[in-house]
Amino acid sequence: MRVPTSTEAALSRRPNVLLITADQWRGDCLSAVGHPTVLTPGVDALAGEGVLFRNHYAGAAPCSPARATLYTGLYQMNHRVCRNGSPLDRRFDNLALMARRAGYDPTLFGYTDTAPDPRALQSGDPHLTSYEGLLPGFTARQLLPEHEKQWLSWLRSRGHAGAVNRDIHIPAGAQAGEISASSPAYSKDETQTAFLAGEFIRWLGEQEDAWFAHVSFLRPHPPFSVPEPYGAMFQPGDGPAFARASSAEAEMEAHPYLAYAMPRSGKGSFIHGARGPVNDWDAEDFAAIRAIYYGMIAEVDAQLGRIWQALKDVGTWDDTIVIFTSDHAEMMGDHWMLGKGGFFDGSYHIPLVIRDPRAGQKGATVSQFTSAADIFPTLCETLGMSAENGLDGHSLRALVDGADAGQWRDAAFWEFDFREIASGDAEAHFGLRPNQCNLAVIRDEQFKYVHFAALPPLLFDLKADPMEMRNLAADPAHAGTRLAYAEKLLSLRARHLDQTLAYTELTEKGPVSYRP
Repeated sequence: MRVPTSTEAALSRRPNVLLITADQWRGDCLSAVGHPTVLTPGVDALAGEGVLFRNHYAGAAPCSPARATLYTGLYQMNHRVCRNGSPLDRRFDNLALMARRAGYDPTLFGYTDTAPDPRALQSGDPHLTSYEGLLPGFTARQLLPEHEKQWLSWLRSRGHAGAVNRDIHIPAGAQAGEISASSPAYSKDETQTAFLAGEFIRWLGEQEDAWFAHVSFLRPHPPFSVPEPYGAMFQPGDGPAFARASSAEAEMEAHPYLAYAMPRSGKGSFIHGARGPVNDWDAEDFAAIRAIYYGMIAEVDAQLGRIWQALKDVGTWDDTIVIFTSDHAEMMGDHWMLGKGGFFDGSYHIPLVIRDPRAGQKGATVSQFTSAADIFPTLCETLGMSAENGLDGHSLRALVDGADAGQWRDAAFWEFDFREIASGDAEAHFGLRPNQCNLAVIRDEQFKYVHFAALPPLLFDLKADPMEMRNLAADPAHAGTRLAYAEKLLSLRARHLDQTLAYTELTEKGPVSYRP
């Protein structure tokens, strides 16, 4: 009688699930997809044993809306997390609650940026003072929100007495607000990423049964600062040409939203201690920041490799499904911008690699358009579970397994809401109501159409204009194209209105439900 191999035995057990997100990682910044500068051997190794999705897009921005789509499988039009601080309605199912129903204790390392539904809390509850709450369903093993206090405390325990606030990110010899590739006081083994990876690895050694973990790294999110050897790994001249107009002023003339948003982007959101608007930085400054960003990606990638090795060391590599992605991307100098939001691809094109040892194919690449909304339904099908409400995403199992995916979507779709409920700034500037401060994008291989609720639309021919520099929306020669894509976007939104109860009909024999 043949004895099963260790791999065969592992595949017969309930799988472990490891979901890893890196905050603000651009989808083109992988050596596996041919980036001319960035080096990502950790992600490349995962892709070599799994499936790499080349056209994967976030559903929204910034962090809270993007993560709401990732965790719930819903588009922003349905989950309604519009901005950081918008509560996530407690009625929606999510991947942590689903995993708990499947018998796992889903465990978090990092953060989910989930603002709780205030209707479920008392008025004085301190959870109502922050959007950095915990997604319902998760057990928090090691929280690490943006204030980083847990990591700072850990640094002090390692002898860094000065690690009392985020000034620790200021590079040695630099002034607060100075762009510098010099190393900060902490080493490559003491980064926030290394701290969280170490906490996960320590927890991993405690596990005896199948587990579900979410490691949510803060990096390469700013502040843009990274220790040796990563800070000097890339030079300002490295990388492809920036996609942008001749100047920030010319860029702002392209659309009223850009004229509003660009001057309001502050340097301090990107370089710790900096003051003034990002528009004050010149081309050399953007190039220097991009080199640091590339180094930060390399630093996270090194910690991913550390996690892969830890899984192998404890013998769980062959029974662990690994999903690596990001919440949203980073403009990184394109169109003279940093950060995320608006309508450009640079904010929404993100990486996705899925490695399932039970899948039949390895080292495959998928070119179809996929969405962050697809992660939850993929996990549902993988674990043999169902969501408790309608979903907008579709399971990626067929694409992971190399099977026929049927009639798959032919375009990417995302949304951005720029309302400012607390300040009212956007509403006052444009003279609009909050529910008019939003846009939706549909983008295929040929064209990209941007529909604003109350501002002029945009249309780009991506084949002729891949840098998105020439708006064709007002060109009579492209009126037919604009109409066709507006209709396509309208049809998409009509199909994806919440279908939770719309697929149920009460009959004489009781409720009849359809599960598409």
